[in-house]
Amino acid sequence: MAERQQCVFSLIRYVPDPVKDEFVNIGVLLREQAVPEQMEVRFTRNWARVRCIDPLADVMMLEAMESEMREKLGGSPEVMRALSESLSNVVQMTEPKACLAETFQTQMDLLMRLYVEGFQLPREQKRTKRVSIQGEMRRQFERAEVWGLMRKNIAVDQYTRAGDPLRIDCGYRPNGVIKMFQAVSLDSDISGAKDLAYSVPFIAEGVLRLERATLELTAFVEPIREMGEEQERIDRYRFGVETMERHQIRVLTVADMQRVAVAARQDLRLES
Repeated sequence: MAERQQCVFSLIRYVPDPVKDEFVNIGVLLREQAVPEQMEVRFTRNWARVRCIDPLADVMMLEAMESEMREKLGGSPEVMRALSESLSNVVQMTEPKACLAETFQTQMDLLMRLYVEGFQLPREQKRTKRVSIQGEMRRQFERAEVWGLMRKNIAVDQYTRAGDPLRIDCGYRPNGVIKMFQAVSLDSDISGAKDLAYSVPFIAEGVLRLERATLELTAFVEPIREMGEEQERIDRYRFGVETMERHQIRVLTVADMQRVAVAARQDLRLES
């Protein structure tokens, strides 16, 4: 068996309000002890967790900080302390901790999964769970004979800003309200709930500005009974529901879809 490399690592944290002592791990700085020049810094590419605790976070500043840190990496024994001192008040670095690595890069990947990104389900599994909810939503609206009257795959960049990749599954406008509906799987991809919660104030602002209407956004999720008995999955589910409801998103399960579709039929008949 190959001898493991002795390394040290520090976590890089985003701390928007030091008084509240809330933080999100956003990156890792890893150094090999025997070869000080072997050092790497890596930041997350998914800023949803940052935006969850600070909707106004300057993501461009954080990305620029990663590039700046890379430029300062070198063999100086004081480099980690110097990097820590150069960070802004909202970005902090933890004290170095020792670790043993099979290889430098695999250790960096492991630390990112453990402390920053979390272990992700395969993309196909995420897609399948959300698509299942989407399919049932479409079936219920079709039964109510309103699917053909609804907007689909709504690009929110028309309401927020150019480059926003989020799309809402469907919606319609009865009178002075725009009702939108989004399938969200709290079992497979909790980031979908957080992204939606972050985005809804900006979508609502754009809807009011461009269409002189208020926004009513509904998220359809799987029932909690599908989480089984695993406490971590239940806690994640409840976190997702509470996060969305805190941002004025109505959260319903697939069992509520028929009732919502009947209401849509009534709304659209009144509109016509």
